[in-house]
Amino acid sequence: MTQTLLTLDGVAFSLADGRPLFAGLSETFDRRRTGLVGRNGIGKTVLGRLLAGELAPSAGRVLRQGRVYRLAQQLAPEGTTLAQLAGVHEALQALDRIEAGAGGEHDFEILAERWDLRARLQAELQRAGLPPLAPETPAARLSGGQAMRVALAGAWLADADFLILDEPSNHLDRAGRQALLAQLARWQGGLLVISHDRELLETMQAIVELSPLGLRRYGGGWSFHAEQQAQQRCDAADELARRQLERRRETAALQREHERQQQRQARGRRERADGSQPKLVLDARQERSEATTGRLQRRHDTRRAELEAQVRAAAARVVEDTAIVVPPLPPAVLPNEVLVFDGELPFVAPPLARLSLVLQGATRLAVTGPNGCGKSTLLRVLAGRLAPAAGRCERRVACAWLDQRLADLEPSQPAIEWLRAACRQRPEAELHTRLAQLGLAAATLGSVCGALSGGERLKLALARALLADEPARLLLLDEPGNHLDLATLQALEAMLRGWRGALVVVSHDEAFLAALALHERLEATPQGWCRS
Repeated sequence: MTQTLLTLDGVAFSLADGRPLFAGLSETFDRRRTGLVGRNGIGKTVLGRLLAGELAPSAGRVLRQGRVYRLAQQLAPEGTTLAQLAGVHEALQALDRIEAGAGGEHDFEILAERWDLRARLQAELQRAGLPPLAPETPAARLSGGQAMRVALAGAWLADADFLILDEPSNHLDRAGRQALLAQLARWQGGLLVISHDRELLETMQAIVELSPLGLRRYGGGWSFHAEQQAQQRCDAADELARRQLERRRETAALQREHERQQQRQARGRRERADGSQPKLVLDARQERSEATTGRLQRRHDTRRAELEAQVRAAAARVVEDTAIVVPPLPPAVLPNEVLVFDGELPFVAPPLARLSLVLQGATRLAVTGPNGCGKSTLLRVLAGRLAPAAGRCERRVACAWLDQRLADLEPSQPAIEWLRAACRQRPEAELHTRLAQLGLAAATLGSVCGALSGGERLKLALARALLADEPARLLLLDEPGNHLDLATLQALEAMLRGWRGALVVVSHDEAFLAALALHERLEATPQGWCRS
């Protein structure tokens, strides 16, 4: 029998404002590779933090056996070093003090006899396809994919019994994703992967879904989960329809029975009025009728309550798959040349440093290539956030840049205020309506941007770009799918397919790119940028 490593026992959690996020969660996790799925904002990351012991539940308890290591979704706050990103900063500092002869008992506890930690770190970085990097290297110098590889290297170095990985394939290129799958296949400890990556989830031995109904476990990978989930939703909808039909039929039958009793009482009143029956007989008959009516009313009330309870119970098993509507950009005439870049990219090595690029009209361009080749740098230059090393970059329409970290969001500012600052000409009611269409609940709009989930932040940033007083006509998207659940990603695909503006998108998700009806591709190759 597989040893249980983590146990949820009636766990509940409430947000800082008192709103309940979930309640009554009970589940066990062992060494089987398990995927955790669910809509954005449902609480997957919070649940991961509860399992890792980083948060305390509002009710219930979390039991752990062995050491748990959690890889966070948001990897590198400003000022983070490579060692901090890999989770070995304190251990390396302890090692330095011990080697300098200034180590104390606490240093030996932190190091835990990992005397070869520096060598192991470099070996893991090499295995991840990264060049030799000093532990004090600023994480800001790394691309999103390189940062994720460093963080994953830290996970393998953690000597943990159970790993919790939150969106580990985010930012990884194709080679990085294949390396991650290979590493997970070799992992012998417990594993919980929070992800919307269908290829990664397919390799799991079980899928646990978090929904408004709680946690539900499915055996097998993503395909089996999707098939079972679809069947369960169909069954739940059928059960609800059956219970609703039963309620209508029985309510109609109860009404007919009530009307017949009313008719009998009416006949008794007519007979009393015309005096055709002795009063003693009529009084006895009336007494029996009133008693029957009382019993009948109580029986009807009880049955109606039972029918209502059955319908409510059936409805509670139906999870509404609410459609998400991304606000469309109003049609506009685009100039012949939307963007012109002719020059050299900073921080990018030859031959990829040099590029000449002209976007004409509603061009739809994918930018692809391995991690670290300069794709994000290119988008920053095109957005005007970074000056070219040489040459010129001209934008001839309003441009919106949504980077991997969504750096433009003000973490301490309420979401609605951050949106309103760019959308002063739109009524408050319209902003709330548009955000609701995006799947952002009214309660989240008062939350500060830093408290929103990754998907919620991306939807908020997208709304600001499209609803601004000067709406964007050129969208520069850097790995937008990294923050979205599957339903929202498909909604974004649909919006971008029908959008009339110009689009440049960086992504390693080939399924996402295939859905966008792209015109061209700009690929980073060993020979330089290749446009096809």
